[in-house]
Amino acid sequence: MCYSTSIQKEQQDIQKHFNRQFKAGLEFHPTAVNLGFSHNFTPIIPVDDSDFITLAQWGLVPFWAKDTSFQKNTLNAKIETITELSSFKNYVKNRCLIIADGFYEWKWLDEKGKQKEKYFITLPNQELFAFAGVYSDYTNKQTGETYRTYSMVTTAANDLMAEIHNTKKRMPVILPPDYESHWLNLGAIEDFKAIPIDLVATMQ
Repeated sequence: MCYSTSIQKEQQDIQKHFNRQFKAGLEFHPTAVNLGFSHNFTPIIPVDDSDFITLAQWGLVPFWAKDTSFQKNTLNAKIETITELSSFKNYVKNRCLIIADGFYEWKWLDEKGKQKEKYFITLPNQELFAFAGVYSDYTNKQTGETYRTYSMVTTAANDLMAEIHNTKKRMPVILPPDYESHWLNLGAIEDFKAIPIDLVATMQ
């Protein structure tokens, strides 16, 4: 699974890489460690407004959830069950690109995970990239405010990630540039289960 990402590039670098502008009025500030359980707002490119970069909150809130406390359960969405689980099945077509330049994972050194090694995983040269994501629009029942929430799609770990995430052996779905539009254009889910990707892992 993935609960910690990095977006250390500046706003202008993100805009140049993805050839899109942030929506008017939005400001992004780089962060070395973005913790999923903090439910921060981070940059995404949603299918319904794909000409722009916007901000959304990590942790998808389905329409039937009573409040945002449910978000702790939806930081990740398994690609094998995303079309079946009630948390996600209504949002499979609400696809987005989740922008990042790295993520963190911990390797267990004992059976109970009391000793761990922390790794920072990036593309070569720590280039910007996109995770596959799905989103929902949540309306706060008390304030009436509506904002976008998202979940990161995960899949079975490749060889490198299986060595690091050596308990559940999962990894986020990372989209090479030629897969980004395929994801947004509602390509078949099966196409994204095992994408070849070169990753670099550095112990922290």
